[in-house]
Amino acid sequence: MNTYNINKGIGRTVEFKGLKAQYLFLFAGGLLATLVLVMILYMVGVNSYICLFLGAGGASLIVWQTFTLNKKHGEHGLMKIAARKRHPRYIICRKPVHRYLKFTPKYNAV
Repeated sequence: MNTYNINKGIGRTVEFKGLKAQYLFLFAGGLLATLVLVMILYMVGVNSYICLFLGAGGASLIVWQTFTLNKKHGEHGLMKIAARKRHPRYIICRKPVHRYLKFTPKYNAV
């Protein structure tokens, strides 16, 4: 009797050719944007060799940068970079210290 493994990939991240998680969507979006740009340039009337050069150059740049980011930062790297940008470097405290230590009682409403 044959044995089949069902739901083998549950809980694992999406991966394609080594690209994981959000890098895969960045890769696909970048290539789609490059394709749309080349199509628009071609329809406007730009020389076809220029369109081919821009398309091939842009696509290779996107592939190179995406794989470099994936290797450098790992699976959750883009989220960590975004969180680091939102986190303040230091906290400025302009109130006197006694204002922070002031006790205000809370009354329970019945």
